[in-house]
Amino acid sequence: MVWLLLLAGLACLILGAEILVRSGSALAARLGISSLVIGLTVVAFGTSSPELAVSAKAALSGQSDIALGNIVGSNIFNVLFILGISALISPLVVSKQLVKVDIPIMIGVSILLLLMAIDGKLSQLDGAVLFSGIISYTVFSLWLSKKENKGNALGNTDKEKAKSGRGSVGMNILLCLIGLVILVIGAKWFVEGAVTIARQWGISELVIALTIVAAGTSMPEVATSIIAALRKETDIAVGNVVGSSIFNILAILGIASLLAGPKGLSVSMGIMDFDLPVMIAVAFACLPIFFSGHIISRWEGVVFLMYYVAYVLYLILKSQEHDLLPIMSKTMWAFVIPITVLTLGVVYFQSRKKARTVLP
Repeated sequence: MVWLLLLAGLACLILGAEILVRSGSALAARLGISSLVIGLTVVAFGTSSPELAVSAKAALSGQSDIALGNIVGSNIFNVLFILGISALISPLVVSKQLVKVDIPIMIGVSILLLLMAIDGKLSQLDGAVLFSGIISYTVFSLWLSKKENKGNALGNTDKEKAKSGRGSVGMNILLCLIGLVILVIGAKWFVEGAVTIARQWGISELVIALTIVAAGTSMPEVATSIIAALRKETDIAVGNVVGSSIFNILAILGIASLLAGPKGLSVSMGIMDFDLPVMIAVAFACLPIFFSGHIISRWEGVVFLMYYVAYVLYLILKSQEHDLLPIMSKTMWAFVIPITVLTLGVVYFQSRKKARTVLP
């Protein structure tokens, strides 16, 4: 029965993602909006609904660590695992808008979250500022897309989609909603099945929470980006990840902070000392890979996956050996910081070398 629940959840994830990607792409063409903006907004916001449900419930229950940890962990998972696995399936062509606009915004809001958390909590005022940020970001993204379309009309690819697209705007919106509902149901069944199986195998509750449940709330993003990568809809695959990360911080933590009441969300030292800095480092790690020819290649996907494996190993050791946390933290930073700096340096000099070669 448990395995059937797991398989049913997986089937729903695949089906929901397929419907969402198809209808989202068609909707973009019908509205004259780029697939990237659809990925950054409609798809990204919809696939983040499990995180919203978990963090909102945790905030109302006074479980600040779950509310905040769910978002920080999901953002790390989104970039490292989802982009990594998607790039392994098919090298991802990255839009110039992502590199120039959305990645810097993702980095900026990540740093903003760290600055807000320095005093040990996210207040209702912080929540209001964050939530106003997602409204501004959404309006800005739509305005930027419309501006580009007015200057260039639709690109050739979007023109072809518009001609071959099926269904009205209303029908495609309805299909997007249906796809999102199926995704959420699939994620719920998949997590329940996986947690039950893990318990049967004797895996501890804490490790389950740090790995399976955290990844489970991101299953809609996983399914959507993988299906998009298979269908060569790279703007949706990458935009979904970046948009979800921005939405998680601005909208979900904004709402959670408002729901937490006057006391706000307390920020533990563990999250401040390790997880938040890792999330910011991960956001910065996108820059060199995205700048290298505007393509996330398979080997770069492997690098991302290796980062995530290292992070999960740390979490598992953290749950078992609390006395070794200072040593393990130093070990992780000794791995993460040098590799990140080295990668930034190598890619920067490679891009400079290519630029000199292209110049007459």
